[in-house]
Amino acid sequence: MATSSSCFSLVSFYEGYLRNAFTSSGLSSQTIEIDSETTIHFWSSPNLPSNSKPPLILIHGFGANPLWQWCQQVQSLSSQFSLYVPDLVFFGKSTTKSSERSEIFQAVSIGKLLEKLGVKWYSVMGTSYGGFVAYHMARMWPKRVEKVIIASSAVNMRRRENEELIEKAKVERIEDLMLPSKAAQLRVSMSLAVFKRPFFLPDFVLNDIIHTLLSENREEKIQLLKGLTLGKDDTLQISPLQQEVLIVWGEHDKIFPLEKAFELKELLGDKVSMEVIKKTAHAPQQENPKQFNSIVRKFLSAGSSSS
Repeated sequence: MATSSSCFSLVSFYEGYLRNAFTSSGLSSQTIEIDSETTIHFWSSPNLPSNSKPPLILIHGFGANPLWQWCQQVQSLSSQFSLYVPDLVFFGKSTTKSSERSEIFQAVSIGKLLEKLGVKWYSVMGTSYGGFVAYHMARMWPKRVEKVIIASSAVNMRRRENEELIEKAKVERIEDLMLPSKAAQLRVSMSLAVFKRPFFLPDFVLNDIIHTLLSENREEKIQLLKGLTLGKDDTLQISPLQQEVLIVWGEHDKIFPLEKAFELKELLGDKVSMEVIKKTAHAPQQENPKQFNSIVRKFLSAGSSSS
C-alpha cells in the first residue's frame, strides 16, 4: 500500500505557490472555446472598461505551463499592464481536436482568443518557442500588434543548427532535450538552460518534475516539435517586422547561442533594439528578473503615452 508521503509532490506544492502569485497579482484563471475545435485556458487581468492599462500578451516556451516561466514578470508588470497569459495548445489546460501542429496554428489560436475577449491591439512577448508564436502574430497582424519582444528565441534557426544542438546535448532526438522523459535527460536540459549550475537535485525530484509538468500530452507536444515551420530547412524565411521589436537574450545561452540574436536583429528590420543580460542563459527572465523586467518596462513605455 502506498504511503501518503509517496503521493506528495513537491512540484505540485510549488505550483500552488505560483498560482497564488498570479492571483495575488490580480490575474484570474479562465477557459474559453475559441472555435468548435479549440479551447484555450489563460490568465488575465480584469477585462473591465475602467482598465485602461495597455494590454501585454505573455507567451511561454516549451516545457512547463506559463506559471513556471512568467511568475516574476506577472508580479512586476501587472501594475502597469493589462496582462494576458495563455496556455499554448497542449500545454496546461489548452486543447484542440484539430490536426494542426505548427507554431502558426498556435499564433492563430491566440489571435482568436484575443478577438473573443475584445482585445483589439496589444504588445506581445514570447520566450523560446513562444517567441516563434509571437513572431508570427506580429507578421500576420501588423495593425493589431503594437510592439514585439522576442526573448531567447532563434526564429532564425536553421535545420543544421538544430542538428548541432542535438549533438551538443548528446541526445538522440530533439524531444529528449525539450521533453525529457528521464532524470538524466532533464539534467542535461537544465544544464543548458541556466547559467549558474543548480544545486544537485535527486532523481526523485527530477522524476516528479517530469511526471507533473512534462508527461501530459507528450505525444502531441512531440508533434508540435515536428510541426515547426521555422528551422525546418537551411533556408531562412524570415520577413522583417513593421513593429518596434526588442530582442532580449542571455549572454551564455547554450540552446540558442548569442550570435543568433545578432543575426536576428539584422533580419527583422530597422526598428529593432537588443539587450543582452550578463550571467544568464536561456531563461534570463528567471535568472535576472529585475533587469529583465526593467528592460521590458522601458521598451514598452517608450512612446506609449500617445497610444
